[in-house]
Amino acid sequence: MYTSDTQIRVRYAETDQMNVVYYGNYAQYFEVGRVEAIRQLGLSYKDMEASGVIMPVVEFTAKYLRPARYDDLLTVRTTLKDCPVDHRITFHQEVYNQEGKLLTTGKVSLYFLKKDTMARTGIPDYLAEKLAPYF
Repeated sequence: MYTSDTQIRVRYAETDQMNVVYYGNYAQYFEVGRVEAIRQLGLSYKDMEASGVIMPVVEFTAKYLRPARYDDLLTVRTTLKDCPVDHRITFHQEVYNQEGKLLTTGKVSLYFLKKDTMARTGIPDYLAEKLAPYF
């Protein structure tokens, strides 16, 4: 299992009239968590795209347990419970506030696609190699 933590400070523009983070912003928080999880492996989404592999989101779910508010320091925990073996990768994500309270849980699935044809492809070898020690 591979797990990565990334911190994000809630900006005023991300809150709604009730002074809580607007629910749609969690998709961006999850994305930041995924991008940083890949970066912590020594890779980047940019490099993956340059190598001809793109990763569109095909499924997104979220469960909102508690609100996040302006200026909270959030920790986005991103976990790969299983090493991808085909064209799909699924990230399990949790958002905690600075007191360590769980605010939101979610799951995001993406496909590995060939950039030029949009055809499904398997996990790139370089990503599989980086993940191998965790599984």
